[in-house]
Amino acid sequence: MDATEVTAEFEATDSDAPFQLENSYTLSVDVDGSVLAKAGAMVAYEGDLSFTGKRSAEGGLTGMLKEAATGEGTPVMTVEGDGEVFLADDRKKVQVLHLDADDRITVNGEDVLAFEDGLDYEVTTMDSLAGSFAGGFTNVELAGPGYVALTTHGDPLVLEPPVTTDPAATVAWSATSPTVDVNASLSDMVGQESGERFQMAFDGDSAGEGVVVVQPYEEHGAQ
Repeated sequence: MDATEVTAEFEATDSDAPFQLENSYTLSVDVDGSVLAKAGAMVAYEGDLSFTGKRSAEGGLTGMLKEAATGEGTPVMTVEGDGEVFLADDRKKVQVLHLDADDRITVNGEDVLAFEDGLDYEVTTMDSLAGSFAGGFTNVELAGPGYVALTTHGDPLVLEPPVTTDPAATVAWSATSPTVDVNASLSDMVGQESGERFQMAFDGDSAGEGVVVVQPYEEHGAQ
């Protein structure tokens, strides 16, 4: 998986694939069994489908994939049955990516729209950022084979390491792991906090390996 391949995946939709784009903002999923989707993302469906999850203390549908060590998770629901479901998230653009058997990708929990039930997954948090951003910083690690749909504010930029990004604008990464640095000069700005004072540095093991997806928008506000 390299930047060119990922960019091409985002731009194309296979008409035979179970995940298809109805338009830039709406994902159509052909459900024959079950699929996992972001809680509250269903806008319409056809056929015989059911939606299940775990109810929170507030009464909302917040089915958790798995709990991270902090007790936080990513709110999802299971869509089961035989039919077609249409998913969207706050008019964010939808990006569809197919993972091969040896592909893995880590996605910001805010940006996961749906993925096939057969994918292996694990919810993690970045301890160095969880206390610095509103809502924490929870990620979902996904391993193929199968389809995953991400959402981005605007058109994403797909980069290859080495690259340094703003954590609040970072959507996903593969075949590379970030380290978190603090820009002391921005931390000392008088009268305001800047999200850019935290930076994610992706080195990459070698040239041409790894991808980093960013969006022209800061998803989390710094605390």
